[in-house]
Order: sequence, then structure tokens, then C-alpha cells
Amino acid sequence: MRTSIKLRQERARVVESLRSVTERAEAENRNLNADERQTYDNHEESYRSLTERIERAEAEEERSLEESRSLGRGDDDGRADRGREQSPEERQQAQRAAFAQFLRRGQAGMNPEQRALVEDAVGEIIVPELLETEIVRELPKLSIMRALVDVRPINTNRVRRRSMDELTVGWGKLETKPAGELKNRESSLTPDPGAFTYVEDLYGLTKIGEDEFDDSDVNLEAYVRSSFAQGLAEAEDTGFCIGTGHANEQPVGLFTALGGVPTVPSVAGGAVEIDDFIKLIYALDPRYRTNASFLMSSGAELAISTKKDNDGQYLWQPSVQAGRPNTFKGYAINNQDDVAAPALNARFAGFGDWKRTYRIYDRQGMTVQRLNELYAEDGMVGFKVRRRVTGDVVRPQAARILQAPAA
Repeated sequence: MRTSIKLRQERARVVESLRSVTERAEAENRNLNADERQTYDNHEESYRSLTERIERAEAEEERSLEESRSLGRGDDDGRADRGREQSPEERQQAQRAAFAQFLRRGQAGMNPEQRALVEDAVGEIIVPELLETEIVRELPKLSIMRALVDVRPINTNRVRRRSMDELTVGWGKLETKPAGELKNRESSLTPDPGAFTYVEDLYGLTKIGEDEFDDSDVNLEAYVRSSFAQGLAEAEDTGFCIGTGHANEQPVGLFTALGGVPTVPSVAGGAVEIDDFIKLIYALDPRYRTNASFLMSSGAELAISTKKDNDGQYLWQPSVQAGRPNTFKGYAINNQDDVAAPALNARFAGFGDWKRTYRIYDRQGMTVQRLNELYAEDGMVGFKVRRRVTGDVVRPQAARILQAPAA
């Protein structure tokens, strides 16, 4: 008996043949001729027949899967557990099993109990909370930005931008002091109280071949976790560095004018000069230098690595420990290749305390859509994942960006 995947591949070829018949007639601005009509009708009948066979095959595969899962549970098939409220651990396990069933069979191959565990009010499949947590936990290992900046989970669609002033300080009772005697650290950073940072939708696509569907639930889930995390990390890094803001359904990029981080002009156009990087260090308030580091593209670091002092010693210091960044003037250099290369008018390097400068907002609730037909010809099923996340500059004064002149 052919598997449902094989039958879906065959049906996809029929759909492609149907499309070619109609497109040819439409291109010639005419109706179908007799031969084309006969071909079309034959293909349409084949499509209906294959659809019925797919449904039978999926039902049989579902029965086989349930039978294999029931083995080893005892003759009572778990009846002793019926009526007992599930523990949180049991519910998490049931959700993950239901999600694995969705990956293999789609929503049509799930029973009502399974769908209730992972389907939301609008019919989208929710990634189980524990699996989503594992995916998010993988992101800092693959992302440059997440390892550097502040990350905060939220449960809303927006947050007020910089709604908390820095601490107001002064000697004696602050309530009785004239305003001129108080020192409010960075009070100028609080913008229009109506300004918000909005959570955006990040979409990713992965394809899983039929061989992976034959694997165990554990291995299939690990494949999904790895694939989702890799794709999301790459897209996030780009958005957090050069995203163009909510108007374009993107995060606010750290290196964009929208982020508001003050710039330091370089003196040599699109070239890299040591003096510029020294000036960048001392343009930053001393209280932020303690935990500061550089952020630049690999090309910019390469240019720095060739610079020497008057005694012929390299100012750039390579790391002698695996996993540790190289340094310049004692400060770590982090590479993010979405940062512009040195060029006219480019913002090509940054220096700052990134955890105090930039914040990522994670909203839980990752969902997945199964694309059954799109890649069936290649023996694969597509999965489109949607994640709610954004990022924004929360303390611009904690960093500086080196910008080349326009000409």
C-alpha cells in the first residue's frame, strides 16, 4: 500500500498537469478544445480518486500509529488512568505527542482531543510551550545580538518606550530640594509618553522530507527545534541590527537613525583609522565603558587587525582562548555581518554597553502552519512558523556609533 506522502506527490503532479492545461488555453485567450477538455476531465477524476485514497491511507497510518503506541501500556489500554486529572508533566507530554502527530499527519490526521491540546481559537497550531522554550533557549547560541543585549519576555503586543526615568539623586531630602540642585541621570531620554514599541511577526519556513517522518517523535522534534532556531536566529540578528521599525513591520535596528544612538564622525571617509576607534571609546560616558564592547562587521575587524602602533605592535589583540572574542584596547570585538562595511556615510562600528542600550522583547505563542501540497513533488512537507518578537533601543546614551561622512 502506498504511503500518504507518495499519494500526495502523485496528486501534486496531477494538479500541475491541470494547471498547465488551463494556463495554455488562457495564454491563447480561448476555451479548452475537445482534447484538452478530455484531458482536464481525466485529471480531475484522478484528483478526486487520489484524494479519497489519501484519506484512507492517512486513516490507516493513524490506526497503525495508535496501535503501536498502545503496545506496552497493558491490556487495559490505560483505562485505569481515565477520569484522573493530568499532572502538568503529563499534559506537556500529551501536547508534545499531539504536536508530533500534527507534524506527521497534519490537522486532518489528529483526533479532537489532540487538536484541543495544540490548536488555538483561529485554528492555528501552537508550538507546545516547553518546545518553544527549548527553541528560544537555543537562539543565544546561534545569535550574536541575543548574547549581547537585554532580553525580556512579555505578554502584551506593545510596551511603552523608555517609560522609566533614571534614578534622581541628591543630598538631603529630595522632596524639598529646588529642581536645579537635583541630578536626574539621563532624564532627557524619556520621549513622548505615547510612544510604544510594538511586537512584530517573524515568519520562517522549513521543509521536512518523508524520511524524517519515519523517525521517532524525539528525533523529529529535535530536527524541528534545530531548524526553527537556526532560521529564526539569522532573521532576528538582521532585524535587531538594521530593522526599519514598526512602519515596515520590523524591529528598530540598533544601527539605524531610528534607534537614536548618538554617532561619532570618522575622519577618513570610508577608510578605517585607529584614531576613529580610540575617539569612539572616549566619546562614551565612563560609567558605560566598564561593560562595553565593540560591535562591527568582520571586514571592519579585518581592517583593524592590520594596524600597528609606533613600535610595530598590533593594537588589535587576537584571543588566545577558544570562544573568546578578539580585543582592541582591552575591549572585546563582536562580529555581526549585517553591520555595514566601512564606506562613505556608513554606520560601520559601534561601542557600548549593549545590555543597557538595546532590549529584545519575546512574546510567547509560536504557531505553525503545515504546507501539504507546495513541496509534495519533492517528497517534502513545508512548515511555516510565526514568532512574536521585536527589539528597540532603550538607552541610547549607553552606546556610540561610528559613522563615515557622506563625502
